[in-house]
Amino acid sequence: MSQSTQLPKSSQLKEFTNLELAQALMERLSISPDDWHRLKSNRNCRAGEQAASALVFLLKEQPQEALSRLEQAAGWLDKSISAPPCPSHGHKK
Repeated sequence: MSQSTQLPKSSQLKEFTNLELAQALMERLSISPDDWHRLKSNRNCRAGEQAASALVFLLKEQPQEALSRLEQAAGWLDKSISAPPCPSHGHKK
C-alpha cells in the first residue's frame, strides 16, 4: 500500500476532536448534487448519510435532532421510507 493511501495512524487522529471527525465522516458520506440521481435510492448510502449526521448532532448535544436522523437511517434500512423526487423535476424554467 502506498503512503498516500494508508489510513492515518491513531496518533494522527487524536489531533482532531470527536466532532471534527464526525463532521469529516458526515461530509464524506453526504450525497453530492452530482451524485443525487445515481444514489438517491441507495439505502445503505442514505442510511450512512443520516447516521453520520446523527452523530454530529449528538456530539453537539442536540439529542432530538440526532434521534430524528437515526430514525431516518433506520427507515432507509427497514425500507419504510423512500427517496423523494428530484427537487428540480416539475419546476418550470
